[in-house]
Amino acid sequence: MPFVDLQSRLGINIDRWLLVQSGEQPYKRAARCHAFEKEWIECAHGIGQTRAKKECQLEFEDFYECMHRQKTRDRLYAIRQQRDKMIKEGKYTPPSSHTGGADEAP
Repeated sequence: MPFVDLQSRLGINIDRWLLVQSGEQPYKRAARCHAFEKEWIECAHGIGQTRAKKECQLEFEDFYECMHRQKTRDRLYAIRQQRDKMIKEGKYTPPSSHTGGADEAP
């Protein structure tokens, strides 16, 4: 037990933000990244922070990607850049439904 337990004295739970996915969910449905968080917690449980950073890196990266979608955003940005480059070179013409034009079908 820590010498000064600030969390208890102030009536707050600082660790709660880290385990948001595992908490009580509305309508009793699992959160989007619950499975990834559970894998990461199961891997890191009981081995200490130093070992967990090394041994559970893959689980943490999966959980982080699920929460923030950074790799997905980077990939979509690269796809859009390539599409714009091909349009500029004249190698690709997007369909009218992708450019905001009116649909041909009734």
